[in-house]
Amino acid sequence: MYRLSARQILLIALISGLFAAGVVVVLDRVSNRFQPSQAAFTETPPAGISDPTISTDEQNNIEVYRTLSPGVVFIHSTSYARDFFGFVEPQEGSGSGSILDQQGNILTNYHVIAGAQKLSVSMGGKKDYPAVIVGGDPDTDLAVIRLTEKPAGPLTVVPMGDSDKLVVGQKVLAIGNPFGLDRTLTTGVISGLQRPIRARNNRLIEGAIQTDASINPGNSGGPLLDSHGRMIGINSQILSPSGSSAGVGFAVPVSIAKRVVPQLLRNGQVRRPKLGISTRDVAAFRNQVDLPVDDGVLIIQVARGSGAANAGLRGMQQTEMGDVELGDIIVGIDNDKIGNSDDLFRVLDRHQIGETVQVQIWRDGRRMSVPVRLMESPDSRR
Repeated sequence: MYRLSARQILLIALISGLFAAGVVVVLDRVSNRFQPSQAAFTETPPAGISDPTISTDEQNNIEVYRTLSPGVVFIHSTSYARDFFGFVEPQEGSGSGSILDQQGNILTNYHVIAGAQKLSVSMGGKKDYPAVIVGGDPDTDLAVIRLTEKPAGPLTVVPMGDSDKLVVGQKVLAIGNPFGLDRTLTTGVISGLQRPIRARNNRLIEGAIQTDASINPGNSGGPLLDSHGRMIGINSQILSPSGSSAGVGFAVPVSIAKRVVPQLLRNGQVRRPKLGISTRDVAAFRNQVDLPVDDGVLIIQVARGSGAANAGLRGMQQTEMGDVELGDIIVGIDNDKIGNSDDLFRVLDRHQIGETVQVQIWRDGRRMSVPVRLMESPDSRR
């Protein structure tokens, strides 16, 4: 029988303890990676705002501004580019944002920070605080940045409301920094709901809130608030021939932010399921090519190793004779009709990575259904 000395027993115990501690750390990191992160926002109504049904409109404006304006920041972005002569020139940009939590996470528009190499945040005083980009989603025009240095004392958090229960005519308030004017308040009403708008990358953002509250350059990323002081939207765009406010502004509904923000904090991006294809709308080929259907999405290219490639979907290809063979035409997914790329984005966004969908296609003059497993694509393919 092999006997261990006291020194050997202590050494084994020490190594076992270190190994166990390492396993715990690894498991903790792995579990944190795969568990959904807690939302970095609050839905608790802010204190200090009287019931708007029993207070005057003026009193409500004053109380909402006094309570929430410290939580609205002025974001200054800087990027650097070489001019024609090779000199490095700074490119300046600005926008607004809402503080989400005591960790200094700030919600803003993606286009406010896109391409920024340096970020600073003003909180109403003379001092600017440095910040870094946590993550961004160009498809919804939303981004989260984080203060790397925070002011003394607690931060004012802007709570999130419910954009699914809004009605046209409801009072709204916008706080932002138009033209660099610090923490400006404008008021108005909800002029329309479920407005489709386009992000800078031309992706469709559904369900936008239309308001006549004045929104100008610099308001982008700031909150659209209800009379209780809850954020119901993120001011994003205006419709104006002059480029300034014409009473038609749009805000991304906060319901989208509630889905996007946790993913930005966890992954730095939104992981969306994709087929792995490049496409063009069938409508773009009308009067040019004789296609078997009037609506749908023509597959131009299939990414190698993608779900579409594994399922055998075909893109356009050239024959040995130099002719071009058209790819498959997607006309439906499961029970949803696909008439254009917007339909394709909308349907795929309702699914999860790893799910299998039935893709209805036209190929060789007949309609057929192909099962495709959705995967994450690192590029802009569908």
